Amino acid sequence: MSLRSLLTDDHKHCDDLFAAAEQAAGQDVAAAKAAFARFREAMLAHFTGEEEILFPAFEARTGMRMGPTQVMRSEHAQMRELMDDAVDLLAAGKSDDFLGQAETLLIMMQQHNMKEENVLYPMCDQHLAGDAEALGRQLRDTLQAA
Repeated sequence: MSLRSLLTDDHKHCDDLFAAAEQAAGQDVAAAKAAFARFREAMLAHFTGEEEILFPAFEARTGMRMGPTQVMRSEHAQMRELMDDAVDLLAAGKSDDFLGQAETLLIMMQQHNMKEENVLYPMCDQHLAGDAEALGRQLRDTLQAA
């Protein structure tokens, strides 16, 4: 399995968890908190896999440290802030405000995922082909820990 396929599949998994949290928010705040916690844990594992395994390997191989990986790290930081704010809104029982925050997060995730899936991951598959199996195992371990 390519790195692109592995990580794109994980994007879909995170998207499904996010959709469950959004759906729950309109019905039951406690269920929304639990569902959003599952989503957030999966997203943070995804970010960790990229930031600690994939990006360093890509940067070491290509010498590109100020390119796409820097942009992705910056967007990860922005999404972490949005997720933290969403957790606070749910904790305060503000479902409508949470849904507004969730919409902002969703748009950012969609744009971010498109860049990774169509630009960065293909570059990683190209430059890291010889290491793809080992990197894939490490990434799967990180993703499954969530």
